[in-house]
Amino acid sequence: MDYQELIELIFKRFPSVQGNGFTQGSYKPGLEHMRAFDQALGHPSQKLKTIHVAGTNGKGSVASMLASALDSCGYRAGLFTSPHLNDFRERIKVGGEMIPKDYVQAFLTEWLPWMQEHGLSFFEITTGLAFKWFLDRKVDVAVMETGLGGRLDSTNILERPELCVVTSIGLDHMALLGDTRAKIAAEKAGIFKADVPALVGERDPETAPVFEEKARGLCPLIFADESSPALWYRHQAILERMDLRADVQYKNLRTVLTAIDLLKGRFTGLQNAEAVEEGIVHTAERTGLRGRWERLSAQPYVVADIGHNPQALEYNFARLKRNVESGQFSSLIIVYGIMADKDLDAILPLMPEDATYIFTAPETPRALPAERLLQRFNDYRSARGLPLRSFLSGSVREAVQMATRLALDLSTQLSRSASAAPQEVPPLIYIGGSAFVVAEALPLFPKA
Repeated sequence: MDYQELIELIFKRFPSVQGNGFTQGSYKPGLEHMRAFDQALGHPSQKLKTIHVAGTNGKGSVASMLASALDSCGYRAGLFTSPHLNDFRERIKVGGEMIPKDYVQAFLTEWLPWMQEHGLSFFEITTGLAFKWFLDRKVDVAVMETGLGGRLDSTNILERPELCVVTSIGLDHMALLGDTRAKIAAEKAGIFKADVPALVGERDPETAPVFEEKARGLCPLIFADESSPALWYRHQAILERMDLRADVQYKNLRTVLTAIDLLKGRFTGLQNAEAVEEGIVHTAERTGLRGRWERLSAQPYVVADIGHNPQALEYNFARLKRNVESGQFSSLIIVYGIMADKDLDAILPLMPEDATYIFTAPETPRALPAERLLQRFNDYRSARGLPLRSFLSGSVREAVQMATRLALDLSTQLSRSASAAPQEVPPLIYIGGSAFVVAEALPLFPKA
């Protein structure tokens, strides 16, 4: 089979959480299968230097910033993240380059019988593929992002990473990780290892005791928001230049800079402050990371973000409201879709009141039907006397086209008024609610 046939077979025969949700076939908590696969592959996980990153939000950005900084300082850095948006190979990169198709094809061809016999999950296959390619590429270090939780995640076969990082704790995947932030923190803290520094993005009263208990007698514990990393005096200048633009990058940057200080003893090249800064500033460019407050178009002005849980969306919606209230944009249009397992009750109160919504559903069985989303939105707004400027769209493509036409109409109306010119105060289009929505939107725009 060629590459595409094999990829289609893997997606079909080994269902992924990304496509099928947390069903028995796609989500198999525990490390037994992964350890067996790693052994069959020759224990690549034990032969690599690694950095392990977990967290509810921000782990993809933090992992990518670390890999980019290491790359900028002269290290060959592997990067393993999930989910992918448009290409399976986005998950596995070295120096910003995706794993080659011919390597994936050869790997899957060789190991397909073994994977079928042992009933691996999609994520276990992907993790093993990443470990093996990173070893074959002789990377200096591999930055490994967990898929879900930490304690039972496939990546947690790592026995002695250089550093363990937990970026943030929020209420997501509660059916699997627990229904409180403390319970979720306990799952994330499962990546802590003996004598390996553990870095947590922020201290808060509910989760800090969990991390402290887990680390006690096991490993050093550092909270990034209580640290003063060497480059923190440059944080404002770095944030202004970064190509990752979401407000939450303030916290992520502090975590990354603290991590770099902790890693300097093992990777002395990180002592080059200028190279570190350049790597962080150009993270998206260097690693190909997309969908993090990414500007897709200037006319009309369009941004997309994969934030999907209440914690992430609170930041995003607050920023959108500030953008309009400050006069930077004349109005707000939101293209929105959501997975059926997300906490819509917690999200609805966060959604900007003075916005026009276009509800849609991406092409995945996990999506909440757009009709149900619209009904839930209208019921919530009607009960509170809030505006009901909402539309229904049959696809993400159609929703984006509708939003673009609406933005043009608003700009035309604005140009006829005496208050401002459309080029000075354009409408803002936001695309989000799910990585699936963003993934289907990205190909509709030329790469900015």
